[in-house]
Amino acid sequence: MKYQVTFLPQNVLTHVPGGMTVFNAANWAGLAIDSTCGGRGTCGKCKVRLADGANSITDADHRFLSPAELTDGWRLSCRAVMHGDCVVEVPRLMTSPKAALLGYGRHVALDPNVVKVFVRLAEPSLEDQRPDIARLRDALLVEGYEPRPIPAVLRALPRALRANDFAVTAVMCGEELIAVEPGDSTNRAYGLALDIGTTTVVGALVNLKTGAVEAVQSTLNGQAPFGADVISRVSHTMTEPDGLLTLQARIVDTVNSLLDQLIATSGVARDNIYEAVAVGNATMLHILLGIDPEPISVAPFIPAVTDALTLPASEIGAAGGLRLHPQARLTTLPHLGAYVGADIVGGILATGLARSHDDKMRLYIDVGTNGEIVIGSSQKTLATAAPAGPAFEGAQIKCGMRASAGAIEGVRIDDDVRLQVIGGVSPLGICGSGLVDAVAEMVRRGLVDPSGRLLRYDDVQGRLPDTLLERLVTIAGVRAFRLSAPEHSIVLTQQDIRALQFAKGAIAAGVQVLMAQLGVLAGDLHEVLLAGSFGSYINPASARLIGLVPWVPLERIVAVGNAAGEGAKMALLSFREREAASRIPGFIEYVELSGRPEFNDIFTDALAFPAPPVGAKPHARITA
Repeated sequence: MKYQVTFLPQNVLTHVPGGMTVFNAANWAGLAIDSTCGGRGTCGKCKVRLADGANSITDADHRFLSPAELTDGWRLSCRAVMHGDCVVEVPRLMTSPKAALLGYGRHVALDPNVVKVFVRLAEPSLEDQRPDIARLRDALLVEGYEPRPIPAVLRALPRALRANDFAVTAVMCGEELIAVEPGDSTNRAYGLALDIGTTTVVGALVNLKTGAVEAVQSTLNGQAPFGADVISRVSHTMTEPDGLLTLQARIVDTVNSLLDQLIATSGVARDNIYEAVAVGNATMLHILLGIDPEPISVAPFIPAVTDALTLPASEIGAAGGLRLHPQARLTTLPHLGAYVGADIVGGILATGLARSHDDKMRLYIDVGTNGEIVIGSSQKTLATAAPAGPAFEGAQIKCGMRASAGAIEGVRIDDDVRLQVIGGVSPLGICGSGLVDAVAEMVRRGLVDPSGRLLRYDDVQGRLPDTLLERLVTIAGVRAFRLSAPEHSIVLTQQDIRALQFAKGAIAAGVQVLMAQLGVLAGDLHEVLLAGSFGSYINPASARLIGLVPWVPLERIVAVGNAAGEGAKMALLSFREREAASRIPGFIEYVELSGRPEFNDIFTDALAFPAPPVGAKPHARITA
């Protein structure tokens, strides 16, 4: 059950599920309540007054608030759990929290889960015989922290204190004290944001003090030889006795190699990287953590875990795991379901789709082999996944290839064919964005009819210039359209067009099912957000013309880039955003398309290339 919370004096209203603390509800609503302990009830700074709906008093309240304050309704917001509607007065911060611009134009308060505190301790004496750990704990408690020391810290603590005249820096990751370093090292704190894609892995090394990204690198997922999609990877774990261990070793090696490049580029010391936050689909993260993904691939498609997880990075795989600080932690974001994973939760976090209080209706599409779709506002949000197939990745296309040097990424057809090739070199093939462009242009010029049929020479003779007619060829009995000069032999076949139709039809049908369930029409959409590397390069006009996205004004179709990776960075830099990410699954309703009786009919209709609405311009090029 959700309750209404009104925050004063800002007069911000939000609805949150029962059991959420006032502190987390404020963060969900975009309000920064002062805190240094991460909402753990040890710093006493997050006090608010419950003007209506005051609840029970906790031990932490008694510790930090006076009897008069308690009587007047003051509580620690991180301990105040909501069991009904309430009105909360939030004191204005004495200083503005340090923030960074992240995600889709969002200001994020810099409150990382990793905290470093320099302390100068009194040395033991006959009069002060406190144990070393109690001495350190007492000093940290004064600063508002009450961490739990891990065994490695206890083993190293006696020597660390005495070798440095009891002047040390405590390193805390969440509720754990993970290291004690000599002297004052508070200005050296870094984290790793990871987007574990089926094809590509992206890593960003982030300064936890400033929010600056020190280096970014991407590389191919080392699991690629075992299949291009998640089903192939799962099949390998099922058919080979050591299949899961092999795939886990491949992704750990990939991340460690990526990390080596980031360190070399940035000059950051490996021992100053204390935490990693990873996003990815459920299968990729299950494999990364060594969890059997087989149940994800068969009905009823049940992951082993959907919650966010935190564990020592050194325990990920064999041979020392991820090569960060020896006691570094790895955290994943939660999943919405088997096929809407932590990468989509990261994207929702980065765009603020489920938290924006302007009540604007937004559609988020991550276009790929598995097309994930999210639609809604802060009032209600739905999500689903559509099996699009590999066409958008350039796979199973006669001349398809990845988006790398030599790939055709853009196509324009007027009196002849104009190509845009990655790297400015001779074309070697065509990638997903080029495929969408090419088919859209062929539809616009009348080379392909609305059903997706590539027309014959006789069908268009006299209506199109000879420079286009001579590109209509037949190869081994299959009709095709030659995109490149003859010597490069790059063609688009009838089968290629059908593959794109099936891919875009699956996503378009998923969008239509969600829009119908929400009662939303295309005109109600304020923004269509295209995510992922493919979404960043696709021409919005082409996506609209082939029916991949609803027909909305082009300025409403926005590429948001690697939103999943941006969400990982936000969770790395702010425990508030991490908490918001953990709450996202509770705010979003997952819709299983395979259980919808109307889906097949909608999918069949969505295969066709739609006619533009009456009065709409059929196509408009977007140029750089």
